[in-house]
Amino acid sequence: MKLAEFLDKKPLYYSKIDYTRMPRAYACIKDKLHIPPIIHLVGTNGKGTTGRFLANALKNLGLKVGHYSSPHIEYFNERIWIEGENCDNTRLEEVHQRLQGLLPNEFKEGLSYFEYTTFLAMLVYENCDYVVLEAGLGGEFDATNAFEKVLSVITPIGMDHEDFLGTSIKDIALTKLRSVSTKAIISKQKFEEVTEVARSLEKDSKITFVSYEDYLDDEMIQMAEKISAEQEHPHYLQENLLVSMAVVKELGYKVKINLFNSQRLDGRMQRIKPNVWLDVGHNSLAAEAISASFSPKSINLVYNSYKDKDYLSILSILSPIIKQVEIISVEDERIVKNEDLEAAIIKNGLKFKKFDKVLEEENYLVFGSFSVIEAFKKY
Repeated sequence: MKLAEFLDKKPLYYSKIDYTRMPRAYACIKDKLHIPPIIHLVGTNGKGTTGRFLANALKNLGLKVGHYSSPHIEYFNERIWIEGENCDNTRLEEVHQRLQGLLPNEFKEGLSYFEYTTFLAMLVYENCDYVVLEAGLGGEFDATNAFEKVLSVITPIGMDHEDFLGTSIKDIALTKLRSVSTKAIISKQKFEEVTEVARSLEKDSKITFVSYEDYLDDEMIQMAEKISAEQEHPHYLQENLLVSMAVVKELGYKVKINLFNSQRLDGRMQRIKPNVWLDVGHNSLAAEAISASFSPKSINLVYNSYKDKDYLSILSILSPIIKQVEIISVEDERIVKNEDLEAAIIKNGLKFKKFDKVLEEENYLVFGSFSVIEAFKKY
């Protein structure tokens, strides 16, 4: 069976997850795989851009690098980036057929979409010098945590996926930070509970957490400012850039400005037209980061949300910059009912309409999830 057909039979979303399945599957085929040194990215926001900044820098150092991210916006290949390009269909088909031969039937059928594609990525990356591996959901029990890693990177942690990760920042931070096996570089955090969890884990184990700021010097900060000005990075992306610089330094390489001259991952405050920005953010932490990027009441928000997200709070955070909300139709069973979203918009004192088209004289922020960006691109 071809890869596309095989993946189409696997649901993208699961209400319950068997956390033992990925480690058991890996144990079955571990001796047949070659796993390169892994840098594991865990957090609520910023994994994608931090990972792509880092992967590009390592590539520009002359290393063979893979970057695994998720989900994708338009094409599955976006998830498996290697040496500056998305993996091509021929190679994906080759590793799919190989993986089919390696896995027992129990796991061929039983592995989730994300678990199976994580194994695909590791086969694509087997000859790499480094793999920048982005966790999907959580950390400790995430499919990506089945593999050994040389370093962890902790991006900002906030409330998200509460059904799986816990209903408090402390619970979510514990789930994510327990994925660290030896050492982690930790980014700037909004919540003190994250730092408290890191300290408690350090006391109870041999894990070390180091702030990214400990690696920085004036020259690196000036580099980040210059790059961010040239590439129009909002402040939070500049922070992600600095974290990636800290990782390069930790790995023993000299940080130079020409390492970071490649563009960032699509859909992360991406300006696709002079008046249109795309961002795949879908939680309050992302909304807070973005709200500082626009002047008051300057933007039309093209929006929709999954029903399990705190869209009322997200709209409240974004409300100072929103002229009006333009609701975009998204075909997904997880999308909130239209009447519930409209009620949340009204409660925040905002005007709304159905999204129709982009007007040249207006500014637009397309925000809400990967599904929202995908739907918008179809227009």
